[in-house]
Amino acid sequence: MAQEIERKFLVVNDDWRHQARNKARYRQGYLASDPACSIRVRISGDAAWLNLKSATLGVSRKEFDYPIPVADAEEILDQLCNGPVIDKTRWFVDYGGKTWEVDEFHGDNAGLVVAEIELRHEDEPFERPPWLGEEVSHDPRYYNVCLATHPYKDWPEARSR
Repeated sequence: MAQEIERKFLVVNDDWRHQARNKARYRQGYLASDPACSIRVRISGDAAWLNLKSATLGVSRKEFDYPIPVADAEEILDQLCNGPVIDKTRWFVDYGGKTWEVDEFHGDNAGLVVAEIELRHEDEPFERPPWLGEEVSHDPRYYNVCLATHPYKDWPEARSR
């Protein structure tokens, strides 16, 4: 069984950009979301995946990824997904011996930038980059599944920027 252990943080400035070594553009949408799990489809370049993730709040969740044909994923995104499609650029940033994934959102979630780190176990120590802000791992608003139905542009925080 696949286990994802991931912590998520807000990003407080753009200092991470000069450390970014690579990037990927993602389009993803959700077919289902309920108290037990979410089911999404994601496209990046010439690859696509079907993903099932437990809806557990916190840093540790069950996750399963299955490659699917891009043409199928495009049709699923266009015809079967609930709510708007999430559009983001994921930047890969090495810091303190770990790879951080910095997600810069576009469209209805523009202005939101979060950093994630995957860990081997929940209490694994890691070095915090200076551009890292508040941890939001336990705040469901920052889960992509929630951003699809309650986009950042509608949050009071986004309107005050």
